[in-house]
Amino acid sequence: MTGYPGFGVLLARLLDHRKLDIGTLARQSGVPEPELQRVFAGIAPSPALLRQLGPALGLHAADVFVIAGATVPDDLAPVDAEASRWVPQVVRRAVELPSEKKSELRHLVRSLPQRKVVQSPAFPRVDVPPPGPPGALLVRMLRYRNLHWMGIARVFHSLTGRYWSASTYGMVGAGRKELTPDLVADFGTVLGIPAGDLGALTGGPPSEEPHAQEPAAVGVAELIWDLRRLTADQVRHTGKAAASMWSPRPDPQR
Repeated sequence: MTGYPGFGVLLARLLDHRKLDIGTLARQSGVPEPELQRVFAGIAPSPALLRQLGPALGLHAADVFVIAGATVPDDLAPVDAEASRWVPQVVRRAVELPSEKKSELRHLVRSLPQRKVVQSPAFPRVDVPPPGPPGALLVRMLRYRNLHWMGIARVFHSLTGRYWSASTYGMVGAGRKELTPDLVADFGTVLGIPAGDLGALTGGPPSEEPHAQEPAAVGVAELIWDLRRLTADQVRHTGKAAASMWSPRPDPQR
């Protein structure tokens, strides 16, 4: 797949991968089957329909808007673009935490008050064009998690152990770098979406072996998702909290 084939095509590929039919999706989403048929035929879906499909597909509503090439509503977009500077730091600290501390950190994030969208000329609101090549869809999903190219590179390194330059991820988004099965699996780790689903959406070759997620990465994709609704000050506060939760393992020789 070299260009964006349309939401109906991508939705059909995802259902085929999951071995679901349109009738099942209609029942699970509450969207009448004739309305879904029109979407499969290429009619642009309404924002309300996209929101309904999210829970039925097990996807965040914002991701469904991205897959549809639609404008993501303000209430689903990051609150403060400046906070993107601090997200990789929180992720790096979170990876070092045991599972119970990760859960504690997520509880902290979810307990923080929700602020209004922050407008800053220096850090404009996330606003990226509809996807073109397959990689653009995946990079756009990350943009709505408040991750830009440099942040993507740093977060991927923390969660997968692989480091590529920020410009390399830019090439992925522009379709100038191939989406290999391993790369799709890495995107799945950061997005919290099964690699098989992403492979179906991007039309890439399936991985020959199941991808085992690193234990340290478990739960961090959900944390990244939660962080997008915090301001820069709140994310900095979260980073300090994560650092205070971390303590080096005792030396067994002592």
